[in-house]
Amino acid sequence: MRGPAPVPSGTEPGLVAPGRSAGLLDVARWRFLLSLLVKKELRVRYRGSALGLLWSYVKPAVQLAVFYVAMGKFLGLERDLPNFVIYLFSGIVVVNFFSEVFNNTTKSIVLNADLVKKIYMPRELFPVASVQVALVHLVPQVVVLVVASLAMGWRPGLLNLAAGVGAFALTGLTALGIGLVFSAVNVYFRDAENLVELILSMATWLSPVLYKWDLVMHALSTPLWVLYQLNPITVAVELAHYGFWAPSARVAEKFATAPYPPVPHEMAWWTLAAVGVSTGLVLVGQLVFRRLEGRFAQEL
Repeated sequence: MRGPAPVPSGTEPGLVAPGRSAGLLDVARWRFLLSLLVKKELRVRYRGSALGLLWSYVKPAVQLAVFYVAMGKFLGLERDLPNFVIYLFSGIVVVNFFSEVFNNTTKSIVLNADLVKKIYMPRELFPVASVQVALVHLVPQVVVLVVASLAMGWRPGLLNLAAGVGAFALTGLTALGIGLVFSAVNVYFRDAENLVELILSMATWLSPVLYKWDLVMHALSTPLWVLYQLNPITVAVELAHYGFWAPSARVAEKFATAPYPPVPHEMAWWTLAAVGVSTGLVLVGQLVFRRLEGRFAQEL
């Protein structure tokens, strides 16, 4: 019996040399495997839990209530800044999202060492899967934030909604770029995880989450102020404030004649700069990742 006729060399559809990939550009082609990685990570995280994903709603709701009582009422911060709890929580949701993406992407290669050593797939799938898992956990926090904002008289326009979406897109892009670098370095040096914890402990204070935006503007010299604003997470927090806090009733009334900074035309330029910085971080992250991934299996 004669076997199938050989396929002429160079005509094989969709075949590539083994061990080579286009990096992040290849993620869409491997989307089925990506979805399996996301489901696996969620299943492992909530194994043995009675509430499962419901914890993603309970934790931000409790967090919001604690901040409202402790910061807004006991410390009286709401006297100077109307609806301070929304101002605070919108920034915290951004920082929480950044923290989860950055932390999980850093550990993604090491935690999937068995898969890395046994089968070939684009290694970038693991950090990207961590971003998607963080997006699953982001949704409940945004739901709680929207409900609380509506209770405070939230009436957003299209620009406000775009700013809210842009805040999370910018955060995810930034965290992925930095996470690619740290996930690769973490394979060789586990100290990377400790450095990430140190960075995340400062993240809330390096952006206007617990304090007013203009306090930093008046306290820093111009070069330091520009450096502060070039931090994409700072801009993401400001966009979240503009999206969720600024359109609420009491805020709109207080700042009707003198819009609270950052005003929209200033934010447009800072947002463009932040997008450029975050895109650069992704490109650098991809370059470092590709340079180091060749020895992942051996090091693990």
